[in-house]
Amino acid sequence: MIRLNFKFLNFSFKSFYQCLRSNHFHFANSSRLKIDSNRVLNELSKSGRINEARKLFDKMSERDEFTWNTLIAAYAASGKLTEAMELFKETPIKSSVTWNSLISGYCQHGMETEAFDLFSRMQVEGQRPNQYTMGSILRLCSTSGLLRRGKQVHGYVIKTQFESNDYVVTGLVDMYAKCNCISEAESLFKMMPDKKNHVMWTAMVSGYSQNGEAFKAIKCYRDMVVEGVASNQFTFPSVLTACAAVQAGNFGAQMHSFIVRSGFEANVFVQSALVDMYAKCQDLDSAMKVLENMKVDDVVSWNSMLVGCVRLGCEEDALSLFRNMRARDMKLDNFTYPSVLNCFASMQDVNNAMSVHCLIIKTGFEASKLVNNALVDMYAKQGNMDCAFQVFNHMPNKDVVSWTSLLTGYARNNRHEEALKLFCDMRLAGVYPDHIVLASVLSACAELTLLEFGQQVHANFVKSGLRSSISVDNSLVTVYAKCGCIDDASRVFDSMQSRDVISWTALIVGYAQNGKVRDSVRFYDQMVASGTKPDFITFIGLLFACSHAGLLERGRSYFASMEKVYGIKPGPEHYACMIDLLGRSGKLVEADTLLNQMDVEPDAAVWKALLAACRVHGNLELGERAAKNLFELEPTNAVPYIMLSNMYSAAGKWEDAARIRRTMKSRGISKEPGCSWIEVNSKVHNFMSEDRGHPRTTEIYSKIAEIMVSIKEAGYEPDISFALHNMDEEGKELGLAYHSEKLAVAFGLLSLPPGAPIRIFKNLRVCGDCHTAMKYISRVYHRHIILRDSNCFHHLKEGQCSCGDYW
Repeated sequence: MIRLNFKFLNFSFKSFYQCLRSNHFHFANSSRLKIDSNRVLNELSKSGRINEARKLFDKMSERDEFTWNTLIAAYAASGKLTEAMELFKETPIKSSVTWNSLISGYCQHGMETEAFDLFSRMQVEGQRPNQYTMGSILRLCSTSGLLRRGKQVHGYVIKTQFESNDYVVTGLVDMYAKCNCISEAESLFKMMPDKKNHVMWTAMVSGYSQNGEAFKAIKCYRDMVVEGVASNQFTFPSVLTACAAVQAGNFGAQMHSFIVRSGFEANVFVQSALVDMYAKCQDLDSAMKVLENMKVDDVVSWNSMLVGCVRLGCEEDALSLFRNMRARDMKLDNFTYPSVLNCFASMQDVNNAMSVHCLIIKTGFEASKLVNNALVDMYAKQGNMDCAFQVFNHMPNKDVVSWTSLLTGYARNNRHEEALKLFCDMRLAGVYPDHIVLASVLSACAELTLLEFGQQVHANFVKSGLRSSISVDNSLVTVYAKCGCIDDASRVFDSMQSRDVISWTALIVGYAQNGKVRDSVRFYDQMVASGTKPDFITFIGLLFACSHAGLLERGRSYFASMEKVYGIKPGPEHYACMIDLLGRSGKLVEADTLLNQMDVEPDAAVWKALLAACRVHGNLELGERAAKNLFELEPTNAVPYIMLSNMYSAAGKWEDAARIRRTMKSRGISKEPGCSWIEVNSKVHNFMSEDRGHPRTTEIYSKIAEIMVSIKEAGYEPDISFALHNMDEEGKELGLAYHSEKLAVAFGLLSLPPGAPIRIFKNLRVCGDCHTAMKYISRVYHRHIILRDSNCFHHLKEGQCSCGDYW
């Protein structure tokens, strides 16, 4: 780099300019005057004093090609392109240097149209572009990603026989690499075996690294060293980036040693790349040593260290770094804040998160899209969806990440309806969803059992042309399984190009919940045979399947294999399934023994499974114990109170039954009202017991009357033990007839085409009478009824149910 003596320059220009004005400056001839004028003009231009250079230019009586080109180049390089163009038009001589100076200026400032127009005019006016013209144009194509333009220039290079010029070929290699055409860059690179300088090698190494070809980048660098080509401050960062991408920490450390021997250890760009490499290779100690040895507080290096700490879960270290950055009065940027906000997202530190939000506003980053996206994500992960929405709503420019952060936050916080509404708003705003959004939307559909909405999302995904994604495919399997379409779930699973444990588990659990236990077990065997190890959730599905099919020995075997074979410690969910399995098999003593031997504290699900088994088998003593534990764990849940009261009634202990009811009343505990819903033509219709609020109430109750007559003729007898009201037998029968699930099935028969499946969902477990009635309805009306209650799916066809009729 040329170092200018500004003190001397100030003196020489002042003296020179004053002499010109006073006509006291005499040279032997005008040629000497022009030479000295051009020298000073060049020095002023290179030092950035363009206004003074222009004054000198205007005072010069004689100007040659050098004079014009010097000022045109100065204007162009500083971005004063209007002034550069005016001078260009005035200049009497337009050489290739003149054209190149102006073209270079437009290229440097990303003005594609003007640069290529000049490139074309240059040729029309008889000036042949040289290697420097090509270099400027190709750099514009590289930085702006102009692949089509770049290919046109490549064609011109071949036509004008520049394809062997190493300067031009280096530009082409760089252009193709930066336009993600690494194979074309590689071909050009290999075509020049004898003329590779360090710039070309560096362009190829950087190209491989930028295009995700880390191993090729490392190999290319090794070949470069073997060829004896020297590396520089541009080569080393690209190699270190490649090491970081593939966690090649050992090779990165070797590179560090070579960097020290090469004398580049103090270069800020190299040091920053070293910090990033060590951090991404999980060697935070080495990264910190490099950071501490840096003489310049480089914010990029500190940001890399912050990100490394966050990725490894060292949130306290990351926050300490952030505080240190502020203490050093470093200029924080829009990459610093997202890393800090990620810390608060995982730490659930609400107060400090708010403080950093205030700091973001104070330092003027509240308009940064990157920072706002991180704020939305942080608040969503903390469960503060109101703040997340406020940040999102005030964003001037939203991208797909902004929408994704809020939508996934709604889904994660069980606000599924809001997630789907936001998805619709997103589509109306013209933002195309990515795989993360689609997976979250499908998960929301699964939780709300919105089959038709899920099918529309699936259709849009297929039409969009997006590549298959394992996360989307897994969500599709889940949504179809949870909506009772297990065959559709199986078809999606079969079409998947790759599967993980979530894919297999989703199908295994889906088959179990839909009553196809044999298929659930069969797919588990296939999963193990494929080399995929089951996880915590897989065994919940398996044990659930075994309990509903009464596969006692299989269940015992699976439960035992969890810790012995796969090292998975059973959780309360697994114990609940095993106790349910033992209870269904009538082995209450063994179930009680297993509960007492649990390594973890029994939760409500465990005690509920035991209480349900006690109710079926009439074990009042054990049932009382289970119910009392539930009273403590879930004091406002009415179910254990009602179950225990019914058990007392069945045992003839009327006073105890009345006492439990009085306790419920005194504690303000009431049973959650039963609610059933059905989706017809993308609209959800809700029904409560004895509901008369539906627009088609008259038709529905008329249909109920018809159904009751038909199924009684087929052998149905109402089970009035499930009637809760204190009334006569006829009144109890009518009360049973108007249960929410019966109203929903009547509406389904009225609204859906003949033969179409009727899908009903209920928030509570279906009562025994409704279950029996549904079996008769399926047989009399020849309909496939899919009833999803709080326990499982009931696939009712021709009088049979998939659940095994355990009540």
